Amino acid sequence: QVQLVESGGGLVQPGGALRLSCVASGSIKSIQAMAWYRQAPGKQDDLVAVISSDGSTNYADSVKERFTISKDNAKNTVSLQMNSLKPEDTAVYYCHALLTNWDSDEYDYRGQGTQVTVSS
Repeated sequence: QVQLVESGGGLVQPGGALRLSCVASGSIKSIQAMAWYRQAPGKQDDLVAVISSDGSTNYADSVKERFTISKDNAKNTVSLQMNSLKPEDTAVYYCHALLTNWDSDEYDYRGQGTQVTVSS
């Protein structure tokens, strides 16, 4: 059993900042990558940022230079620092972890999501 728990969402004004965090716990043998996706109302899931086990990162073009993904391997935690937020960043943000459990099965797990609303 693996759980991902996000925190840090909320309401912020345009130009403001928020920091999302996600903790993975449970039957975790290794984590290959962690990522943040978001889903705006009526739209599909979009990849926001991903960080691999070697620390390499990739970002959606729409968030480059504004968002930063980071991880703490010892705590199985991934964070997303979001600066210069825009109304179009409003969405439910989901944490994903591609990991291997102690049964040696590799799965992509997803958290329950946290709402980010950017509005004046």
